[in-house]
Amino acid sequence: MQTDNRLFDDLARIANGALHTISGVREEVENRAREWAEHWLTEMDMVPREEFEAIKQVAQNARIEQEKLAARVAVLEQQLAELAAAKPAPKAAPRRAAKPKPAD
Repeated sequence: MQTDNRLFDDLARIANGALHTISGVREEVENRAREWAEHWLTEMDMVPREEFEAIKQVAQNARIEQEKLAARVAVLEQQLAELAAAKPAPKAAPRRAAKPKPAD
């Protein structure tokens, strides 16, 4: 009976060692794949997600500000048109005839 236990203990140790080895290989493959992907993305001039999100937020804020300014300009143009319509046009001053140049 003792040999059976020893055999199972040895098999358990071998299986345990194999699992650790497989786990290490998996981590190594993941690391290499991540390095390869990062290198490829760098070569393709891709930006990291954080930078993309930051620029996206800046663009959204700029768009909102542009829409606010466009609305303000529209209101000011309307007010200017109302002022121009309410004010009578100034009378043009009569033009004076140009003086003739003296002959040399």
